[in-house]
Amino acid sequence: MLGLDVGDVRIGVALSDETATIAGGLPTLVRVGPRKDVRAVAALVRAHEVAEVVVGLPRRLDGSLGPQAEKVQAFATDLRRSVRIPVHEWDERFTSVEATRVLVEGGVRRRDRKQSVDKVAAVLILQGFLDSRKVAAATDKSTG
Repeated sequence: MLGLDVGDVRIGVALSDETATIAGGLPTLVRVGPRKDVRAVAALVRAHEVAEVVVGLPRRLDGSLGPQAEKVQAFATDLRRSVRIPVHEWDERFTSVEATRVLVEGGVRRRDRKQSVDKVAAVLILQGFLDSRKVAAATDKSTG
C-alpha cells in the first residue's frame, strides 16, 4: 500500500511492506502541476506494484472539510481515474504536528525537519490506516 500526504508544495510518500503491517518512507515528491503530480504517483504505484493508496485528508478540528481538504479530494479523484485501484481518504488531523514532534524528539535539526516532515506524515497516515484495518479484522474475528 502507498500512503500520501498531499500538500501544496510537496507530496510525502510512504510504502507498506508486503504484509501491510509496517509503513516506511519513500522520497518526497515536489509538486509541479496536477497532471504531472498524478502521473508521478501513478508511476510509483506501478513501480512498487501497489494494490491500494491512502491519501491523508486534512479535516478541520470539527471534522468539516476546508479548502485544503477539497484540493486533496480533487487530487484523489484524479488519481483514482489514473491508477484504477482503490484510493482511500484517511482523516489526517494532527499528522503534521505529530510528524514534527517525532522529528524533534529524534533530534532532527530545525532546518532539516522541513525536508522530512512530509515523509514522516505520510508514514503516520499509512501506519494509522494499516493499524485500523488490523483492529477491524481482529474485532470481526472476535465477534464473528
